[in-house]
Amino acid sequence: MTNSNEDKNDNYSYTEVNQKLVYQFENGDENWVKTVPKIGIRHLQVFIYFMLGFLAFGFRVTLSVGIVAMTDPKTSINPDIPTYPEWTNKNVILSSFFWGYIVPQLFAAWMAKKYGPKWFLIGSAIMQSILFILMPITAAYFGSTGVIVSRILQGLSQGFIFPSFAYLLCQWVPIEERARLGSAVFAAGKLGTVFSMLITGVISASWYGWPMVFYVFGGLGFLWCFLMGFLGYDSPDDHPSISMEEKKYIESSLGKTETTAKHEKTPWKGILSSFPVWALLLAQTGNNYCFWTLVTQIPTYMNYVMHFNIKKNSLLSSIPYLTLWILSFVFGIISDALVNKGILKRSFSRKFFNSIGLLVPAVALICLGYTEAGNNAQAVILLIIAVGFNGACFSGFAINHMDLSPNHAGSVMGICNAASQVAGALAPLIVQLIVSDETNIIQWRYVFLLSAGVNTFCALAFIIFGSGKPQPWDKEESNENTTEA
Repeated sequence: MTNSNEDKNDNYSYTEVNQKLVYQFENGDENWVKTVPKIGIRHLQVFIYFMLGFLAFGFRVTLSVGIVAMTDPKTSINPDIPTYPEWTNKNVILSSFFWGYIVPQLFAAWMAKKYGPKWFLIGSAIMQSILFILMPITAAYFGSTGVIVSRILQGLSQGFIFPSFAYLLCQWVPIEERARLGSAVFAAGKLGTVFSMLITGVISASWYGWPMVFYVFGGLGFLWCFLMGFLGYDSPDDHPSISMEEKKYIESSLGKTETTAKHEKTPWKGILSSFPVWALLLAQTGNNYCFWTLVTQIPTYMNYVMHFNIKKNSLLSSIPYLTLWILSFVFGIISDALVNKGILKRSFSRKFFNSIGLLVPAVALICLGYTEAGNNAQAVILLIIAVGFNGACFSGFAINHMDLSPNHAGSVMGICNAASQVAGALAPLIVQLIVSDETNIIQWRYVFLLSAGVNTFCALAFIIFGSGKPQPWDKEESNENTTEA
């Protein structure tokens, strides 16, 4: 069921969808909508994607705490655990993941659309798991250079994940459930951040030391592959046991999406000349810069400025991300309710929640920059606010690619993700340029103020140029300015 009227689409509600579906199928079983399960196959698929998002950020973030354990001989109670205090390129190691991660973003969506994303995701998880299990050997035999190469390869393999998520969500998630289920998938990484920071700190301080962390995550990655292999499917059309009621509900809500657009041309000129797409790209870039600055540097800040040991460091570093994960659900539920009840138009809702997610953290970071040394309680509270309220972005820019282009969401996601990951790669390198003395609180102030400024600029760009409506070029099936996807 395609919605040609943009204002109508903006006010789309659950009740209206049900009424239209009953009318559409009144010649058959006109009550079938009432039998659509509230918890169905679509939720199982979202759970599977959630678990991979969880693990993906675990693979990505573990080294933020792990690098402290790998370079500090006093971390583990086991004196035989190898450490490498001579490594002076820690921020290069933390940045190197993104060098590989950027590349696949440019073609991952095309491959997902053409071949289906299931086996690409499984392949990504297998490669991540192997590289993680081999990390202690890599560090021992090839040093920091080997770790950097391993991280680049991890980035390459993980680059397929989030563009594939964008494609899959456009197959499985009805419009009325988009904010809360989309938030669940894209915010899964934040829970993965919490888990990885906690488990890394606890295990690194134990007799088993930091190498066990990599074995644990590698094993979890292989378990996920079995889950996806047996229960994951690319679309409702591919699923062998989805009920007809649930399938009709999904298809009627989404109308024509990438399921029926596999062979359409991608309107690259329309995408690249679209102000809403550029606004989305800027919002995602600003968010990534701030997020990865904090993820990669909070453990170091807590170690050298707050003087917390590895266990306390990992616990306090993880609390802000647990707050973020919880608030992402709260904001997602509120956003869906406000849009579905017609209280807010989708465009205004995306801008409103995106502003909360970028501007509140900006204010908190400014305050953090002027927090005096020794005032650890205030610093931790401000970090919780700065990271936690970022959860509102998952009802803002994080699902906006599906609003702008249901037919080409994966391609839009790939472009924006590729460009924004440059910020993730630069974040730790910029910190290395600013912070020459990790105990100097004034140098850390400049780090936090820069992040606040980036957030503010990108939030304003999204307010001015962003949109929550499908763009005209999304429905173009062919014209002289398009190329084969």
